Amino acid sequence: MGTDIGSNRPLIALTGGTGFVGQMVVELASARGMAVKGLARREPSSARGVTWVAGDLANRRALAELVDGVEAVIHVAGVVNAADPAEFAIANVDGTLAVLEAAKAAGVSRFIFVSSLSAREPNLSQYGASKARAEQYVKASGLDWTIVRPPAIYGPRDREMFELFRAAKWGVVPVPAGGHASLIHVEDLARLLLALVPGGEAVTSHTFEPDDGEPGGWSNDDMARAIGAALGRKPFVPHLSRWMLVCAAWCDQRLRGAKAKLTMDRVGYMAHPDWVVSPAAAVPPEVWQPRIEARGGLSATAEWYRREGWF
Repeated sequence: MGTDIGSNRPLIALTGGTGFVGQMVVELASARGMAVKGLARREPSSARGVTWVAGDLANRRALAELVDGVEAVIHVAGVVNAADPAEFAIANVDGTLAVLEAAKAAGVSRFIFVSSLSAREPNLSQYGASKARAEQYVKASGLDWTIVRPPAIYGPRDREMFELFRAAKWGVVPVPAGGHASLIHVEDLARLLLALVPGGEAVTSHTFEPDDGEPGGWSNDDMARAIGAALGRKPFVPHLSRWMLVCAAWCDQRLRGAKAKLTMDRVGYMAHPDWVVSPAAAVPPEVWQPRIEARGGLSATAEWYRREGWF
């Protein structure tokens, strides 16, 4: 399945290669001549330069094939939103453990795990709890590991932040009352993941919280207005209390069922006031630094949505 990987090095095993972050990792790796083996239920027609292995995180045979002969694993795949909270444990915890076991069995030592800033507060959501548990498995694996906890990720192909862009187009961007958060563009995140592949003392056994370099992050108000400005709008920004978020989640579930974007689980961490990355968990600047300033990145993302007809 897929194309011949040839002799390019290093050879990376990538999970989640057909997703939002994974597609950007594939694009940048291909541009740098880094060979990639990707796990996918179905081979995508658009991603070239990748050897695709048919399967998912529950398929042990596919995972063994994925990691066979590679130098490093970048584990991106996971569930970020689920109608049934049990899906978080199945995908994010059991799935991570399965990839770790496959890597160890194949003698692959380098393991890069994409977690989430929500793992910092595991009591707020099932999603955050699942990522925190997965992190524990990674740390106990005995592998040469690095954990990356991204904040809110935006950029082309993103369907999560797109909800805010679509709201801004109509002139209203509701946000949780109070609070600050950090942002990172998907291209910057992908560059970081590839920069971590060689490993080394500066990154091994470290947990990093990367962002766009904005000191203190963004207030929810400023983020909403920046998204509006990317669309040439000055949106109304109503503040939603926790109770209002619960009501909105109930309505979204009634309207969209399993496809609801605002779930009760998400309310838990959306209402939390501090999703700003910690300076103590910054990536060493000699390894990686962000290049994409948020306002420019948001404008480029809005233009991508327009060009692709998402609105």
